[in-house]
Amino acid sequence: MRTPIRRAAAAVAVLALLLTGCSGDADDGRDADGTIRLRFQSLAWQKESVDANKQLVKEWNAAHPDVQVDYVQGSWDSVHDQLLTSFEGGEAPDVIHDASDDLADFAYGGYLADLRPLLPGRLKADIPEQSWRTTTFGEGVHGVPFLQEPRVLIANTKLLKASGARVPTSEHPWSWEEFREVTDELTGQGRYGVAWPLKEPVSVTLNLGLSGGGQLFHRDEDGKAVLRFEDGDGVVTGTIRDQVNTDGSAPRSALGMGGSDALPGFFGGKYAMLPLGFSYRQQIIQQAPEGFDWTVLPMPAGAGGGVQGVSPQTLSVAEESPHKEEAVAFIDFLLRPSNMVRLARGDWMLPTGTEALADPSLRTAEHGWAVGTTLARGLRPAPAQSVRGYPEWKDKVATPALQEYYSGAIDTAELRKRLVEDGNRVLARYQR
Repeated sequence: MRTPIRRAAAAVAVLALLLTGCSGDADDGRDADGTIRLRFQSLAWQKESVDANKQLVKEWNAAHPDVQVDYVQGSWDSVHDQLLTSFEGGEAPDVIHDASDDLADFAYGGYLADLRPLLPGRLKADIPEQSWRTTTFGEGVHGVPFLQEPRVLIANTKLLKASGARVPTSEHPWSWEEFREVTDELTGQGRYGVAWPLKEPVSVTLNLGLSGGGQLFHRDEDGKAVLRFEDGDGVVTGTIRDQVNTDGSAPRSALGMGGSDALPGFFGGKYAMLPLGFSYRQQIIQQAPEGFDWTVLPMPAGAGGGVQGVSPQTLSVAEESPHKEEAVAFIDFLLRPSNMVRLARGDWMLPTGTEALADPSLRTAEHGWAVGTTLARGLRPAPAQSVRGYPEWKDKVATPALQEYYSGAIDTAELRKRLVEDGNRVLARYQR
């Protein structure tokens, strides 16, 4: 009885393979008339950014009747899980908008195409090597970094001038010690010198930590990621903790806020300064009371200099896409220098491209654009950029540990123990 059963099973398996093959041939990303159709999932959310992306898709479609692009709206809030589901279900978009710190598991999992043989020379040459490192995993390049966002200090100009403090510049920023002194001087009469909205504390801590000479993530002799909390890692973390718990120059209540949550208090004079991402300038322009005077300042610098870690926004191509060359051609169109400027202005961020970054419209003093473009030369890949297991370490270890540390619930020794000892156990599971 076993032989007929085996034959029947084999016949079913062969039929399934044939049906799968036929299905793949019929669904190769072409319309009935042969037109190639690409799906571009964008995470743009601000109106200016959405408009810029949709307009560029419209311009591409008008110029390329044989390769049409469908705009698909995604969301930053759910992109990782949504992409994972679409990859596993064979329904991934051809062109994928994401951030470099979200790509590692997808790249190592084989879901993203290696773009090295497909990228045009112009695009490779225009984006600096330090930016390409943010999308390099193993030997492959799995995304094109195109927008980046430094963190800056947004200051109440009136209060800053009244304090008599030295106004920092990109060439001569405050040291972290000087910053602490200034925030202490600005504190009083129901006002705090600074508020740290640290609802998501990990990326802020890691990226600013580079300026203090910290890194936290290192590589051992075998190339495996390991965590070490050294003196430089305590500069930024210690400054924030002291401002909240020793000086009283930063409110504990702000630690659980997002950047937008802190803006009303800033406009009302409750906080003299806010460390925020560069793109928050748009919200400030839209929401600030009439006559409110604000300025953009560089973040403080320590032994590491005026550097910051960043995780640029990226454009990738799904490995399963049947039209990778056309997808890369569309990316190349989106990231022509003039188009990259349009995308950067739409998102109020900085382009990675050298030619776009030199555009005069991004170097004006108005709204702090010039401060941002000056900071661009100090942007580096985020410390945990290519580390497998980082999301779990971030969620289960680092976030609760930093939240407790900044609020004063644990000391530096306990923070070090949890970030390093607990963290290395997490990373070890991903590097066996």
